[in-house]
Amino acid sequence: MKTRCHLKKNDKVKIIAGKDKGKIGKVIKLDRKTNRVLVENINIIKKHTKPSAQNRQGGILESEAPIHLSNVMLMCNKCMTPVRCKMKVLEDGKNERVCKKCNEIIGA
Repeated sequence: MKTRCHLKKNDKVKIIAGKDKGKIGKVIKLDRKTNRVLVENINIIKKHTKPSAQNRQGGILESEAPIHLSNVMLMCNKCMTPVRCKMKVLEDGKNERVCKKCNEIIGA
């Protein structure tokens, strides 16, 4: 099910649930169909690979795995805390995300 999302690529987010709770990272990829987000250096998994033409040696590779959208919260640059955001229409007609605590525009 595709839903609306409060995040964009390159946003700073804080993990609020799971094994990496409390860590802060940057959004690498957003999948709106499955409501999952890939965060830099968060939810690291180990994948065992056989030797192949591309990977001659094989071995154990570490990479990020996607986590659910409900387990992350957007960070405000001014407050430096995880916040909820609201949409505000600017003078030029564009919509912007605004921090609910300090009313600062959250830019990507």
